Amino acid sequence: MFEQTFKNIDDILHKDAGCGSELDYVEQTSWVLFLKYLDDLEKDKQTAAELSGKTYEKIIDKKYQWTTWAAPKLENGNTSTRLSTRIDHNALTGDDLVDFVNGELFQYLKKFKTNAENANTIEYKIGEIFSELKNRIQSGYNLREVVNLIDELRFRTHKEKHEMSHLYEGKIKNMGNAGRNGGEYYTPRPLIKTIVKVVAPQIGNKIYDGAVGSAGFLVEAFEYLKNVKTHSRVSLSTTDTDTLQKKTFYGKEKKSLAYIIGIMNMILHGVEAPNIVHTNTLAENLADIQEKNRYDIILANPPFGGKERAEVQQNFPIKTGETASLFLQHFIKILKAGGKAGVVIKNTFLSNTDNASIALRKELLNSCNLHTVLDLPGGTFTGAGVKTVVLFFEKGKPTQKTWFYQLNLDRNLGKTNPLNENDLAEFVEFQKTQKESENSWTVDISSLSVAEMDLSAKNPNTLEEAPLRQPAEILKNMTELDKESATILENIKSLI
Repeated sequence: MFEQTFKNIDDILHKDAGCGSELDYVEQTSWVLFLKYLDDLEKDKQTAAELSGKTYEKIIDKKYQWTTWAAPKLENGNTSTRLSTRIDHNALTGDDLVDFVNGELFQYLKKFKTNAENANTIEYKIGEIFSELKNRIQSGYNLREVVNLIDELRFRTHKEKHEMSHLYEGKIKNMGNAGRNGGEYYTPRPLIKTIVKVVAPQIGNKIYDGAVGSAGFLVEAFEYLKNVKTHSRVSLSTTDTDTLQKKTFYGKEKKSLAYIIGIMNMILHGVEAPNIVHTNTLAENLADIQEKNRYDIILANPPFGGKERAEVQQNFPIKTGETASLFLQHFIKILKAGGKAGVVIKNTFLSNTDNASIALRKELLNSCNLHTVLDLPGGTFTGAGVKTVVLFFEKGKPTQKTWFYQLNLDRNLGKTNPLNENDLAEFVEFQKTQKESENSWTVDISSLSVAEMDLSAKNPNTLEEAPLRQPAEILKNMTELDKESATILENIKSLI
């Protein structure tokens, strides 16, 4: 149901003058989808309140509720209290609909940010979302079609919510093929799930992603924490639920669209007020980070290849324009003692010989236990064109030994043949005991050159290729083969 609806919506938006790419399709589908989801969420809360003999006051005023402006329903005719599933033909459409959405609805929803009690409320997040977003759908008739399609969706049961959130992730993934740096917003979910499994957060941990993007790491950490208790046949307590909702997930994001998509992704997955802030993480001076600012768990895939201005670099003891290296310094500093991290970074970080890279490797190895490095094959990130590794480390004691695992697959990864969880199953199993195999090995840090601390993922178990022969030897072999060929030809001639 959801998949076909999303396809139909994309077809409509493709025809609209205000939407030019997959990024626009995701953005515009998101705000309409969010308001419908919010309406169903309020219905669930109202039902729950009534069952317990309480009253529930809806967040949205009557005029701006979904069932008033978007999908007013016709009465059945049998009774004045029951409505049909058909939208009233007098519902706003065309210019009237666009004027209402742009001139009234968005203006009303923006005010939630200033009127909310605090930032840890769904009201505040509603205000943030609609302060950042704009309705780009220019045709009110196209908007009416989109609204009608989304009104047919239901987000009431667990199964419905799960299906919708899964397909929404798929839409975010498609942003990676849409240009405008869309790929920055998406890390392959099998990789994220694997990183979360290895880091193994617990309920009560504060989990942080300083380059949150579409919040994939936080979403998967939420799913993991919910399922850990479910699989152990223990239900989440009221305290656990409150902790997961308000005191667990934290993130920062610089780019407006990614920030909004991240918030909505978290809400659509069930975290009503994610602690995601719209800011440039790297603008924060490392010297200003105090113990109260630190986190138990860091899960992240910071952007790499970018360059930061000189004034931003002044916030860091190791000066470099490489964005990922600045983020790694930030993560090391903001992680609590005893805290755990799983961070994706370019594989060149392990071996670069510039002063900043060497200094950063030394900082990581001296202040943290870099216990595991996962070396990923090319093609893991569709269209990225770079090789990456995942660094797993714990803060508080220096590294003595690092276990490496090189993911060697019998196929090339790509858009039509992406990474899957089965590909990473052996890594997860072997990592528990840091087992040595043809794909895994351990490096004693004391054996490294103190000058460079080169951590290159060089698998010692790979059979060495035969050395190249010298030119003189090749020429000698060619001469011998020529003589042999000549002899065979003479023998053939004598037989004719």
